[in-house]
Amino acid sequence: MAASNKVETPLMKKQIDSQLAFQFFTEIGIIEQLARNRLERVLPDGLTASQFGVLNHLVRAGDEWSPARLAAAFQVTKGAMTNTLKRLETRGLVKISINPLDGRGKLVSVTPIGKKMCTKCLVAVSPSFADLANDFATQDFATALPMLEKMRKYLDANRL
Repeated sequence: MAASNKVETPLMKKQIDSQLAFQFFTEIGIIEQLARNRLERVLPDGLTASQFGVLNHLVRAGDEWSPARLAAAFQVTKGAMTNTLKRLETRGLVKISINPLDGRGKLVSVTPIGKKMCTKCLVAVSPSFADLANDFATQDFATALPMLEKMRKYLDANRL
């Protein structure tokens, strides 16, 4: 039998590239689900991954954020963010105050208790991810990070 001399057309290349991109994001989605589950199993005091994400963001950002700005940053509805913020506020982890520049708006900031909780979360999470450091070489992470950062920046700049 003669070997096939199929020529890859631009349309075929686009379909193959599209399939690879879909497979790439399928893997990322599965990894996100598994990591979220692992995270939520060890977060202290019943904190959810979403609540920890917002709390950690506020600690790292070190600034007051409007609920709408937080919702946009996390790509969730304003209602979902309001729900998360109310739960954090009820626990004393964030403070929601009136925006002095716009009496109708609100500003969210992390409280000292929230900062302590964030540290407590980071301490609790570390051991559950330590096995990754044992099972994967540092170089594996170093190799993957630039592509992931590039993809995040692209998707962030090209939000739908």
